[in-house]
Amino acid sequence: MRSIWNGAISFGLVSIPIKLVNATENHSISFRQIHAADGGRIRYRKVCELDGEEVTSAEIGKAYEDADGSMIPITDEDLGSLPLPTAKTIEIVAFVPADSIDPLQMDAAYYLSANGVPAAKPYTLLREALKRSQKVALAKYALRGRERLGMLRVVDDVIAMHGLLWPDEIRAPEGVAPESDVSVRDAELDLADALMDTLGEVDMDSLHDDYREAVEELIAAKASGETLEQPEAGGSGGGKVIDLLAALESSVRAAKEARGEDGSEEGEEGEEAGADEEKASVTSLADRKPSASTTRRTPTGKSVSRSSSSGASRKTASSPKSSGAKKSTAGSGGPAAKKSASSGGSGAKKTASKAGASKSGTSKSTTSKKTAAKKQSGTKTATRKRASA
Repeated sequence: MRSIWNGAISFGLVSIPIKLVNATENHSISFRQIHAADGGRIRYRKVCELDGEEVTSAEIGKAYEDADGSMIPITDEDLGSLPLPTAKTIEIVAFVPADSIDPLQMDAAYYLSANGVPAAKPYTLLREALKRSQKVALAKYALRGRERLGMLRVVDDVIAMHGLLWPDEIRAPEGVAPESDVSVRDAELDLADALMDTLGEVDMDSLHDDYREAVEELIAAKASGETLEQPEAGGSGGGKVIDLLAALESSVRAAKEARGEDGSEEGEEGEEAGADEEKASVTSLADRKPSASTTRRTPTGKSVSRSSSSGASRKTASSPKSSGAKKSTAGSGGPAAKKSASSGGSGAKKTASKAGASKSGTSKSTTSKKTAAKKQSGTKTATRKRASA
């Protein structure tokens, strides 16, 4: 890698010759400006405002613009005469814990390479001292015409330096936080914690710039004369959050599914609970279901009115006492039953199935109950239950 600066690290009385190498690179795709009509390049020319002539780089100098608009020329010799101890030296001023550096101050990153064989020993000494102390070094250095602040730390077996912004270059976050008071419930915090745990850690090497890859594919397709298929526009992640809890729960499920975990455990539990509730509701309705009264004729020509109900009524019907009640009921061909059978027909059957809603059903049930009570007192309660159920 090509060095961009040569100098030395000043470590007390120890001087370590080093070369400064860029530790990062920019992979963003740059574009040129063209004339849309014919595709010609658009170029910028440096022209003097006074005489209108184009000037070359060699003819261009520096100047400071004063408040009144006047220009104060500053030459390289003027700047070179200023006392700048860090012009060729990275001067370490302190060793501090790494967490004492605000990440907001982080700027460009560089690798420090030992410059020559004599620099290997002091370079290794500083590297191992930083490792053992678990601290970072604060240093001053000058680069591209200005003095800067830096932080030295160990990356693998190399000393790296991060450029830092000066403390007065960090703006205070005034007016950035939400103005209104917002309260967060414990349930929301619990779901947020669950989402954080589900997302967990990530392999940094697996992260990449999807947009840059899409732009590269677009350029390749254009260059070969092909037409790139436009992907379907997905739903935007923005919008108003109506239910924060629901959004958090959905996020947890989506994160679990993305990691191949069973993200439907909570959903299955909810479905099971819902099924239990539904089952209980059906049972309750069955218990309250009205008895369905039916009318039929016996071989002797008598009309029989029988009411059947679910649940406890069925169990009662299977007992000996209930059998007696059936027999008693079958034998009662009273006038009311005959009247109900002859006048009701199919309509009587429908009316009788309505939980005693019609007058005919009520009269029929009452007659059956009285007849059963006369012949067998033990069946009185069962018949009454069936009639009133």
